Amino acid sequence: MPKEESIRNDNLIIGRNSVIELLKSGREVENVLIAKGEREGSITKITAMCREKGIVIKSVDRRKLDFMCGNANHQGVAANVPAHSYATVEEILEYAKSKDEPPFIVICDEIEDSHNLGAIIRSAEACGVHGIIIPKRRSTGLNYIVAKTSCGALEYMKVARVGNLASTIEELKKKNIWVYCADMDGQPWCKTDFSGGCALVIGNEGRGVGRLVKEKCDVTVSLPMRGKINSLNASVAAGIIMYEVAKQRLGL
Repeated sequence: MPKEESIRNDNLIIGRNSVIELLKSGREVENVLIAKGEREGSITKITAMCREKGIVIKSVDRRKLDFMCGNANHQGVAANVPAHSYATVEEILEYAKSKDEPPFIVICDEIEDSHNLGAIIRSAEACGVHGIIIPKRRSTGLNYIVAKTSCGALEYMKVARVGNLASTIEELKKKNIWVYCADMDGQPWCKTDFSGGCALVIGNEGRGVGRLVKEKCDVTVSLPMRGKINSLNASVAAGIIMYEVAKQRLGL
């Protein structure tokens, strides 16, 4: 693991009382990490509060938690808070409207690598994307690695977090936004018409785009593979297709 990631970060709240007060405050919380085997005392209260607020609970190995907390006394619990506040899908659409542009959205389907999400945000900002949508579960959130990798782009990019990507895609389609899935066995990306409202779906690093999400998409687009491997890094693939969308919008 890179040295910079071993440094304790400011987006991690540790200790039982600190986490309880965080949950009481109403501040946005990415998830709560609880060491495996911890079930007694105030852990029960923390678990109940998370369930009441719909906050994801992750059971982690105590050694991993020790490492994440810089071997500080975490008492078996820590909470991740976002490095930047989330927007809503409606705010993304309103932003596009305010610029008098058809919406250009990137949907990340369970991107788990924080570096990938940060790189996608950086490229998206450069390409004129109005906003990014990520799922609440099985996805990295706006942690400090994402913020660092984005090189400042996160400050200018609206990111919405939703409970169900498939239903969100359905709502976007009702607003005349075409949804393009980046996956294998699709039509060439450079021969695809991306004019009008556009949402580009980028899949998980290993599994690609989920079946249900793919079924909701209007078009599948692919990049040619001439080497011995059959896929590109998620952020690289996203960047190539985003620039094609940007090129078409600029009339180049």
